[in-house]
Amino acid sequence: QVHLAESGGGLVQPGGSLRLSCAASGIISSINSMGWYRQAPGKQRELVATKISGGITNYADSVKGRFTISRDNAKNTAYLQMNNLKPEDTDVYYCTAAGRDGLGTPFISWGQGTQVTVSS
Repeated sequence: QVHLAESGGGLVQPGGSLRLSCAASGIISSINSMGWYRQAPGKQRELVATKISGGITNYADSVKGRFTISRDNAKNTAYLQMNNLKPEDTDVYYCTAAGRDGLGTPFISWGQGTQVTVSS
């Protein structure tokens, strides 16, 4: 079983920055993609950013130019650098990863979520 552990959330003022981290652990053969989604109470979970092997990235229009996703493949870790944060970025942020475990079985895992609050 592949486990994802997120960190880096918190309270920040508008215009500030935060960096989220997501570390995958377990017996992993390969990770094809890692990404971040966010969800507000009563709303659907929405894509923030994803990065697949080979370097292709995808961002929600609302975060383009402000957020950057990166991966450290050697550490099975993904990062989300969030700059110029706005109050509407306040949400619970979830990390996700997809790949194959040590037996070659495909997996999709989700983290437990980390709260990001943007407020003065």
